[in-house]
Amino acid sequence: MQRVGIGDTPRLAERSAAPHWRTTLIGRLGSLRGLLVPALLLALLETVVRVGWIPPYLMPAPSELFVTLLELAEGPLWQHILASTLRVLLGFAIGASLALLLGSAVGISRRLEAYLDPTFQALRAVPGLAWVPLLLIWLGIDETSKVTLIAIGSFFPMYMNLVAGIRNVDRKLVELGELYRLPRLQQIRRIFVPAAQPYLFTGLRNGLSMAWLCVVAAELLAATEGIGYLLTDGRETSRPDLVLVAIVVLALMGKLSDSLLKALEHRALRWRDNFDGEGGGA
Repeated sequence: MQRVGIGDTPRLAERSAAPHWRTTLIGRLGSLRGLLVPALLLALLETVVRVGWIPPYLMPAPSELFVTLLELAEGPLWQHILASTLRVLLGFAIGASLALLLGSAVGISRRLEAYLDPTFQALRAVPGLAWVPLLLIWLGIDETSKVTLIAIGSFFPMYMNLVAGIRNVDRKLVELGELYRLPRLQQIRRIFVPAAQPYLFTGLRNGLSMAWLCVVAAELLAATEGIGYLLTDGRETSRPDLVLVAIVVLALMGKLSDSLLKALEHRALRWRDNFDGEGGGA
């Protein structure tokens, strides 16, 4: 084992102080690594279609999909994206708010858990599509049924994670709150929810992903605009390029919204000193 003397301190300081530009460059290159797999898949698919191994009427080449995307961007594409995004945001806000309220209550109270949690666990097993016919009968084909389906889908992931997060709060923090005689609502706001933030953000991200799944399910059955409507239109007109473009747009919107939540999570949880994975700077 090599010894480090007092005279080596400046040398170690110089060695440990890596140039800022190098660190920034490595970080930016690392963020681009996620594009490698999609780029390779697109190139492979383009080659396979051009060679003729896959018929173009079944799987259009990525270059053809890009042309379709440009045509839609000059027309109704932004209107469909806006319609789906507004539905997702509204339904997600309702579902997440209810999950925050009920998840906090169930996580704190064992008695309330005994009354409510079995019902929630049973309803959680019901697929989102199973709610669609009932919501259409109850609420009609307008926005209310779509937003309700999204709220139901986004509720359960956040509820589950929040309950688990509260149950993993350090008991010493709870005892400290009781020592200072904090009311229960103050304990929830100042102890339980902040301590359960890692679980809370995981639930938010999972709930948002489920919200995008549910909005497509709702728009597939009853909608005149939205990304799900594009999928239905492509199916009815036998246009796989339109279906694939709608899938790509849906994937991009889901990734964008998840990245925004992930950035907010990193900002809110900067205080954590946790393991961040091996080989991050390689």
